[in-house]
Amino acid sequence: MAVTIPVWKKAPFIRFLVPLILGIILQWNLQWPLEILWGVFSFSIVPFSISFLLTSYRRYKFTIINGLAVIFIFLSLGSLLVWYQDIRHSSTSYGNFYKNGDDVIVVLKEPIVEKANSYKAVATITAVGKNNKFTITQGDAIIYFQKDPDALSLDYGSEIIFSGLLQEIKNAGNPGGFDYKRYCHFQGITHQAFLKKGGFIVLGKKKPSLFGQILFAVRKKVLSILRTNIPGEKESGLAEALLIGYKDDLDKNLVQSYTNTGVVHIIAISGLHLGLIYWLFVQVLKPLKRKKISKWLNPVIIISGLWLFSLLAGGQPSVLRSALMFSCIVLGGSLSRKTSIYNTLAFSAFVLLCINPYWLWDVGFQLSYVAVLSIVIFMKPIYNLFFIENRILDFIWKLNAVSIAAQLLTTPFSIYHFHQFPNFFLLTNFVAVPLSSIIVLGEIFLCVMSFIPFLALLAGRIISTLIWTMNSYIQKIESLPWSLWDGMQINVAQAVLLIIAVAGFGYWLLGKQKTGAIAAMIGLLLFIALRSASFYQAYHQKRLIVFNIPGYRAIDIINGRDYFFVGDSEILSDDFVKNFHLKPSRVLHRIEPVDELGDLLEKKSLLQYGSKRILLIDKNYEFGRLDPKIPIDILVVSKNPRLYFSSLSRAFNLRQVVFDSSVPPWKLKYWTKDCDSLSIPYHDVNTKGAFVINLN
Repeated sequence: MAVTIPVWKKAPFIRFLVPLILGIILQWNLQWPLEILWGVFSFSIVPFSISFLLTSYRRYKFTIINGLAVIFIFLSLGSLLVWYQDIRHSSTSYGNFYKNGDDVIVVLKEPIVEKANSYKAVATITAVGKNNKFTITQGDAIIYFQKDPDALSLDYGSEIIFSGLLQEIKNAGNPGGFDYKRYCHFQGITHQAFLKKGGFIVLGKKKPSLFGQILFAVRKKVLSILRTNIPGEKESGLAEALLIGYKDDLDKNLVQSYTNTGVVHIIAISGLHLGLIYWLFVQVLKPLKRKKISKWLNPVIIISGLWLFSLLAGGQPSVLRSALMFSCIVLGGSLSRKTSIYNTLAFSAFVLLCINPYWLWDVGFQLSYVAVLSIVIFMKPIYNLFFIENRILDFIWKLNAVSIAAQLLTTPFSIYHFHQFPNFFLLTNFVAVPLSSIIVLGEIFLCVMSFIPFLALLAGRIISTLIWTMNSYIQKIESLPWSLWDGMQINVAQAVLLIIAVAGFGYWLLGKQKTGAIAAMIGLLLFIALRSASFYQAYHQKRLIVFNIPGYRAIDIINGRDYFFVGDSEILSDDFVKNFHLKPSRVLHRIEPVDELGDLLEKKSLLQYGSKRILLIDKNYEFGRLDPKIPIDILVVSKNPRLYFSSLSRAFNLRQVVFDSSVPPWKLKYWTKDCDSLSIPYHDVNTKGAFVINLN
């Protein structure tokens, strides 16, 4: 009988990675003080160090204590990494010194990028102060420039000074919405500024690093080659994203099509691209391996090339993960050692999280590791389900087996993050993956041969045709009925249970272990139970949501799984506003639109919902004295009506006032003062986020 070796023995780095991840998560959520973290680390390192002084017998006797010490060492290490990565804990962070009205000196970290209504760049704030008395600081901010020729003169390394315009980055606070504040914080960015024409002074200095200067120059040259030789805006924009991860020229609708059909991963630089680069280097450098003198150059050139390409592609977590993994493979091969793929994955994840623990929350980081792990676990069992003699058909089945295998473990993550599942992912991956590989190789050829105009132009036209073909195919698949299962909602607990179910099934499939099948069944049953409970809650919910959408009025009144929308009609025709601000909430609450709500009685601007009275005011109204006063549970004020709360208070007994995002800031100041003087509770969605209240 064959003995099954547990995966954690084949991959010892898993034992270090798991407590490290746990420490990262705990520290971000609990924010333990630094003294406690160092105390736990120091206390744990003592028994671990003493164990090396013991005899083998005594060391075995205290295995449990030694194991616990290792767990707490890496748990506290993960927490320490988060504490020191947090820009708020830096003694030189500009957030500790900046005050309204201070002068700010910044250095641009990247070339400016053109947006719809402005130019944008990330900048390092090097000093803040007043009257020529500056404090040296660190930390990044997002700088928006009004579209103006002066802003176009700025570049990577430009140093400018402006006064008193920094604003803290805040979330809209809409239910289920993207946590933009946390996303920026993970990149060391806590503030932003919008600079109008003449609102800044260029100091005439540039402080670019030599390496960064070379990197951006090469990147700019590659972009120039692609834009010059590949016709078509959509084709050129996708070519830039495929080769070096430049996404500013990508068509938004096209990206949505790739997302809806399950192939958005080919746009993001990932293991697929690094695999192609690795294969190219291996083929080109084969002659070096034949000679003993130059044999050592082979791994050096390959690893250097992989990392240079990774940095050129923007140094995204998925790229760095792939570069690190391929580097381990190259080193292992050069040393004639076979390593476990599980250990290689665990080691690369461990190193990357030590570099930046916040990458743990990066969706690309999660999906790239899970996809590779899923392929490693499930690809062979799925491929072995059918034996096909024909080589071409066998190759086709192998590609599909890889796609199916990758989808198994990534599905819970995809549903949790994107709330959808592409039903025809096999059809799209089967064409898009090999075709995108050919396109990337063609782009590399184009860049190498760009000095020959005729050859470059020919290659560019061929690449453009291939991209057009791929785009057309993706959009055709998207237009098919039932191509997308949309509006799926699972919480963290449900996602974990789904992962346990799939992982347990994989453990049973590989090792024929009953414990894996039992774990899978338990996970699946608990998932069904939690999902049933969430649907029960959805059918019995009654809620009012006033959204925070700058400049717009948007209100959802929810009854069970139905909602009635009150707001600006412009929102309904703006796909971006709907998808970014409104859709996450509606997916979260599992609701569908209706023309009429059963329990809702509407009389002009007064809504009666059960026992709750909701008054909506967005126009000029005259209110006389009423006796007795009409009780109003919630008053929602929108737009810019001529309104006096002293008059309102003579007609209504106001229990709660809500000012939405369409209210002008200057008017809001007067109204909030009136509310304070009349002791009326109020909620400003611009500063406090969306207003959500249960109406049960």
